[in-house]
Amino acid sequence: MRRLPLTIVLLLFSVSAMAQSAQPRALSLKDIDGHQLRLDDYKGKVVLINFWATWCLPCRTEIPDLIKMQRQYRARGLSIIGITYPPEKISEVRRFVRKVRVNYRTALGIKETKALFTTSETLPMTIVIDRKGAVRDVIEGMMYADEFDKKVKPLLVTGLIGHRSVVPANRRRR
Repeated sequence: MRRLPLTIVLLLFSVSAMAQSAQPRALSLKDIDGHQLRLDDYKGKVVLINFWATWCLPCRTEIPDLIKMQRQYRARGLSIIGITYPPEKISEVRRFVRKVRVNYRTALGIKETKALFTTSETLPMTIVIDRKGAVRDVIEGMMYADEFDKKVKPLLVTGLIGHRSVVPANRRRR
């Protein structure tokens, strides 16, 4: 058995580590309506990227909660992006999205799309990205209300518009 020199092993390890810690801003897909969806366009927003599939029962169970979160927190800077995990047919995804009235953008993903964030095969999976574009958390399985409250809501409380810190009106000092 041939051994790799230590420098090659270290190089391969560091390339792998850099790929996993890299900012995911390069993500660019077509949504189910054929429009370009670029993660870079969401800078300044708190983004939840939800990997799901029409055939995944926990995914289907979670989607109504994501719809409510998008409706309730959109004005505070939340943007949810649904990305299907293969194999998926666009006709099935469109039909499902329309049937349940998904109110956030949805795109067909490929295995490499999910690999930008994780090697896990778990579905659903939600990637939490802060306003600066950094991945803050990876939630494997359904995201429950207590996880949303702990991992996402704090990112929505304050945000940057220009260079000012914005605090919701009900949290301002009088």
